[in-house]
Amino acid sequence: MSQPRLRIYLSKRPSLGLRIPKGGQIMDATGVSHIAVCVRDLEKSLAFYRDILGMRVTFDEVQDTTTGGLPHIYKHPRQTRRTVHVRYGEGHTIPSLVLTSHPGDSPDGDPIKLDQVGISHISFTVGDVKALAAELESKGVQLAGPMDSFTNSQGGVSSIFVYDPDGILVQFDSGGGG
Repeated sequence: MSQPRLRIYLSKRPSLGLRIPKGGQIMDATGVSHIAVCVRDLEKSLAFYRDILGMRVTFDEVQDTTTGGLPHIYKHPRQTRRTVHVRYGEGHTIPSLVLTSHPGDSPDGDPIKLDQVGISHISFTVGDVKALAAELESKGVQLAGPMDSFTNSQGGVSSIFVYDPDGILVQFDSGGGG
């Protein structure tokens, strides 16, 4: 069975110098391949995403960042970067989370909050959010607030946020989005 295609429609993209009629199609995507997150300490991030959350490593490589157009998309000159792809489940239809670091260098910047420009959090759908929260807390993972702040008026918990080792927000929900 083929995957449904995502269609992006734009009426005007002056930054790209494109004019597309309203309702016009610019991209015929088949899915999201990955989301990349720059981390300060790759081993700490792997301990969280791989060892605590149970994601599996599917790719691990140190890359030369001085070629292939990469120098132009960095804030600071970098010689190399290590990229580790982690994912849950099987198959290529599930996007990878790509953890990147720069051996010998420290990235600058701080994680953003939900009301700031940029990718504010990563979200995973799980079966039992409340049980997961208890398990994560038992492993030393910091919730992004007290448990009662995630509890609805009926006493249920359908979504929680935690911090990864870099302070990046990670959401777990039982409803399919947030």
